[in-house]
Amino acid sequence: MSTIIEVLKERGFIEALTHDQELTDHVTGKKITCYIGFDPTASSLHVGSLVPIMALAHMQREGHRPIALVGGGTGLVGDPSGKTEMRKFLTIEDVKANADAIKAQLAQFIDFSEGGALMVNNAEWLTPLQYIPFLRDIGRHFSVNRMIKAESCKSRMDSEDGLSFIEFNYMILQAYDFKELLERYGCRLQMGGSDQWGNIVAGIDLIRRVKGKSAFGITFPLITTSSGAKMGKTASGAVWLDDRRTAPYNYYQFWVNTDDRDVVKFLLLFTFLPVNEINRLQTLSGADLNAAKVVLAYEATNLAHGAEEAERAYKAACKMFGARLVPENMLPSSAIHNIKVTATMDSVPCSELPLSDLRNGIPAFKLLQRVGLVKTGGEARRLIKQGGAYLNGERFLDYDQVVDESDLVENEIVLRAGKKRFHKLLIKSVDIT
Repeated sequence: MSTIIEVLKERGFIEALTHDQELTDHVTGKKITCYIGFDPTASSLHVGSLVPIMALAHMQREGHRPIALVGGGTGLVGDPSGKTEMRKFLTIEDVKANADAIKAQLAQFIDFSEGGALMVNNAEWLTPLQYIPFLRDIGRHFSVNRMIKAESCKSRMDSEDGLSFIEFNYMILQAYDFKELLERYGCRLQMGGSDQWGNIVAGIDLIRRVKGKSAFGITFPLITTSSGAKMGKTASGAVWLDDRRTAPYNYYQFWVNTDDRDVVKFLLLFTFLPVNEINRLQTLSGADLNAAKVVLAYEATNLAHGAEEAERAYKAACKMFGARLVPENMLPSSAIHNIKVTATMDSVPCSELPLSDLRNGIPAFKLLQRVGLVKTGGEARRLIKQGGAYLNGERFLDYDQVVDESDLVENEIVLRAGKKRFHKLLIKSVDIT
């Protein structure tokens, strides 16, 4: 029977770990508790957060107890890791609202019901701390010489803005979190991105010094696409887990557009499909690889937004681009094989338009901006000039081309920007008097 360490390794989650053999012994044959911290600087996580989320989900699926630690306390300070400038300060109200929203998103992947995963906020123990006792009891275990050698500190010290004193304390606070989670929940494993290595090791060292116990760490690689782009970043911005920021249909399309070279890697990381089924795809190309992308998109959307939204997005894409049939022997564990394709466009982002507006006619560039396919009229003009804007499948010929009642198709209008971004306009009234 595989250990959770072996599961994470074969799926590509592990970049580095501490105490290799000790850690393997720690997770073998018993239920352990592990944690990952999430920074509540926004009300939504994005695709770049999926590796730690999926790692916690795998932990739970293998019988262990995951803790999602929301940095309600450290979020008031700001983690300098991976940042070239100081973060903006958040209010306590901002942090709480963001934490509540993040828990709802994590609940799509992790079971927080009684006896399951835990959601913990480090504000519980950090905000009541007294400065002098904290320096005497905890601060004395930290070497400034070692701290400034950590990559998170070095990169900021070399930047134009430098490293503020408040951010310099972040490593100590995160180490203290690890100690508190050990004492409160018996947690001896912390996981995080590769930029968290120094902070994780600092926590392990603090636990050894203060508690006389061993603790462990795992870091994940920074996931980039084969083109070198940061995971989850697109030309139009971040791909959010919040369906109000990134519609499920657009989320689905993000995964369908995966680079051919990344399909197998992303299936291993971002779905729970069996490894042996995924590894059979290593030699695929062309249409077969496109079918694998459809499964990836369906499975990823299912995890983030649920089976109903994933099915709606899949069917909508089939109507837009034609059904891409997935061979029955390809990734047979996927629920996509149970879906009968009678496609609709229900999950394409849409809005209502008064018929009176359409009777008066709306210039193309204004309509594209109005529905949010472009941000400005100037951007709309450039898109139309470049031939990248469409009305009901037909390319706009001029930026001020008028859209009116004659363009209705079954009382709807479908706009498209580029190859994949759609918006459907529903007419409020079909009165033709």
